[in-house]
Amino acid sequence: MVYDVVIIGAGVTGAAVARELSRYKDLNVCVLEKEEDVCSGTSKANSAIVHAGFDAAEGSLMAKLNVEGNEMMDELCEDLDIPFKRNGSLVVCIHKEELPGLKDLYDRGVKNGVKDLKILSKEEVKAMEPNLSDNALGALYAPTGGIICPFILNIAMAENANVNGVDFRFNTEVENLRKDENGIWHIRTNNGEYLTKYIVNAAGVYADKFHNMVSEKKIHITARRGDYCLLDHEMGEYVSHTIFPQPTKLGKGVLVSPTVHGNLIVGPTAVDIEDKEATATTADGINDLMEKSGMNVDNLNVRRKVITSFAGLRAHEDGHEFIINWVDDAPGFFDCAGIESPGLSSSPAIGRMVAKMFKEKLSLSEKSDWISKRKGIVITKELSIEERNELIKKNPAYGTIVCRCESITEGEILDAIHRPLGARSLDGVKRRVRAGMGRCQAGFCSPKTMEILNRELGIPMEKITKSGGKSNIVLERTKGGRD
Repeated sequence: MVYDVVIIGAGVTGAAVARELSRYKDLNVCVLEKEEDVCSGTSKANSAIVHAGFDAAEGSLMAKLNVEGNEMMDELCEDLDIPFKRNGSLVVCIHKEELPGLKDLYDRGVKNGVKDLKILSKEEVKAMEPNLSDNALGALYAPTGGIICPFILNIAMAENANVNGVDFRFNTEVENLRKDENGIWHIRTNNGEYLTKYIVNAAGVYADKFHNMVSEKKIHITARRGDYCLLDHEMGEYVSHTIFPQPTKLGKGVLVSPTVHGNLIVGPTAVDIEDKEATATTADGINDLMEKSGMNVDNLNVRRKVITSFAGLRAHEDGHEFIINWVDDAPGFFDCAGIESPGLSSSPAIGRMVAKMFKEKLSLSEKSDWISKRKGIVITKELSIEERNELIKKNPAYGTIVCRCESITEGEILDAIHRPLGARSLDGVKRRVRAGMGRCQAGFCSPKTMEILNRELGIPMEKITKSGGKSNIVLERTKGGRD
């Protein structure tokens, strides 16, 4: 089979492009992902926020798509049942000599099209956030900033694309690209060869690798590691807005923000590294973000309240700009490269932009039966007692708690497994329903979740993984062992 379009990468960019391309009829689209699931790279490890758009350089594609993506988020999240809240953001100034910098950010934001920006005095910002440092002298307030579940954003767009006919191939790593004399791209992978008329390169930190395979005009992407700490639910209301320090050339700095799931997140650091697989946290990184987080917010007690730490890699392009265009010297090859922060916020607009360019190039027409909506997994702990009892009557699995920390039921895990592009690993379940995301970090619920995966999918216990690959939980059977 020759596909019309193959997308390399099932992160938030690849999923957004896939969903938008699925609008068009007579277009066969496939997504190739080297990991075992969607949302397994950069998209799974970030700040979980939707930026307002005041930080990116005026006139840049990054600024344009950030603001557009932000504006699209309400409708998208309603259509695809994605947790999202416009909690607003504050850029806090703690040094008197830097106060003019808030006006610079304000002016940039206004030029970028960000709505309702306001510079607050010390008294105004402290009234909004009592736990801010007494050193806070003022802040830029952006009410359009928000918080989101990055996993569900990615998963929901991918599920919706799949329901609308897009194929997804996991554990499929692209090894080489070549174009034949008939203009067909041959994509060699560890799972065979795929043929396509067009390629969309949405490979995150590896996007330069694939671009440079086909073009003489080279690009360079650096993996920029960011460490994070996630704090317990009891800290979830310590601040109500996303708190930023004033930005530097390395990024927006260490933020403190609530999450849509009731935690508090602190991070990221910014360290450029050569190894594009180095997602392990470091002691230096964690110590750095703990120190910096306390500069703007008092008495966080990060060390005592942290339940997990993690690191993610941002795809930093040398020019600090999104690269979204056809590659001139490689006809049929399209780049979505350098998609670092605010890539999550920009993803809906990136998908729309890419689809529009394909529509114009290929004279595409939209399907009359395109499915725009998706219903997410029911969250039983958010139901009333009456609603919960009615649900349990229909399916007793919703009456069995598997994850005590997050109150996740067996019914929710079953839905995570059996819905489109369902979970096949512990992390796949965790990203969809948060089983294992709580205080004990899967110490209690992992065995039961493994039993459910074994029972429902027929995966032997020793083959079940944390996150695909060689991350097996059970290494071998003991004498007399059974599933």
